[in-house]
Amino acid sequence: MAAAFLVLALVAVAVVYGVRSPAAETESVPATSPGTAPAPAAAAPAAFAEAWRAPSGAAPVPVVAGPGVVTADGRTVVGRDAITGAERWRYSRDRPLCTVAEGFGRALALYQDGSGEWCSELTALDPDLGTRGPTANLDVRPGARLLAAGGVVAAAGDRYLETMRSDLVTTAQYGDVVAPAQPGRQPRPGCSYTSLALGGGRLGVIENCAPDTGDRLTVLRPDGSGDADTPNVELSTQLSARGVQLLAVSADREAVLLPGPPELQILDRSGNQVGLIGLDVPESEVAPPADRVGATAADGARTYWWSGSRTIALDRTGLAPVWTLGGTLGPGTAYAGGWVVPVEAGIAVVDPLRGTVERTIPVDRGGYTGKVLLAAQGGMLYEQRGAELVALRPM
Repeated sequence: MAAAFLVLALVAVAVVYGVRSPAAETESVPATSPGTAPAPAAAAPAAFAEAWRAPSGAAPVPVVAGPGVVTADGRTVVGRDAITGAERWRYSRDRPLCTVAEGFGRALALYQDGSGEWCSELTALDPDLGTRGPTANLDVRPGARLLAAGGVVAAAGDRYLETMRSDLVTTAQYGDVVAPAQPGRQPRPGCSYTSLALGGGRLGVIENCAPDTGDRLTVLRPDGSGDADTPNVELSTQLSARGVQLLAVSADREAVLLPGPPELQILDRSGNQVGLIGLDVPESEVAPPADRVGATAADGARTYWWSGSRTIALDRTGLAPVWTLGGTLGPGTAYAGGWVVPVEAGIAVVDPLRGTVERTIPVDRGGYTGKVLLAAQGGMLYEQRGAELVALRPM
């Protein structure tokens, strides 16, 4: 009887685990064959036509990875054919998505845990086939963003952030660590984060700390050279004001937007000011965005930041402003060897060296006038319009 009871107990445990395990709560339908990327564009076309659209409210920017495009909405991540939008693979769970981003050449899907209090379950998906790769358990809250640049991916909330390498092993923790292995290793727990930027292998964060009279700029080097719970802080300096926004970080510079009147403060790797330049930006557009991540894009020579009404090009190395283009809806993207920027009338083809508009390609957005974030895949152009991704085909 004792043996029979133990057998029944083991069977019951196995059934409960099978019903409640992550595998049982997950639907994964990989693609049956590799996809094909669209052919590159030799030049900006005379016209664009809408090819397809899909809901993608969990992706703050267009997710272009592998040969296709990834959309994310509700509880489901879908890999789509870049040209037709046809579903090629699907990954869904029984809990909401927090956010999705491209990183390490994969689609990174961050889900809530069972309690709904954390965005803790991160899965890497092959962008072509949708097969699952590494996973990780994070300690960020809902509202967190995933940032990726080069070989670094960061998950950042309002009081905690962590970085990871390509196998999703954590390389650095910073802020309010939930269960520190050794207490006392965090320099400023309890501060809130208002603005973040990643670049040049460095992660910059604007902190609001109660003892400080102004915002604080802290730059971390998440290279994984030490213990993950002991952050490698390269610099931390108090700024002259509150309500500042971190626009960009390079290998040895940081660009900070100061309020009233708007000025771009450029700092070196020691936190010393090396430039202070007035910007033609409305004061209402100085404050950092609600999700702490500015609307930026980059090519090999420049970083492009969108203030809310203007696109400003910064030199990629020194971060000094190069040109300003008004009347824009987003920072733009590289296309056919040049730069294109969304404007009310459509897509402006811009000289990336001078910021002059060479011509405008009409695009009918059906009355939508909000922020437009662009990405290109071959000759296809993608617009993130709020919670929807719209694909444009060159004509």
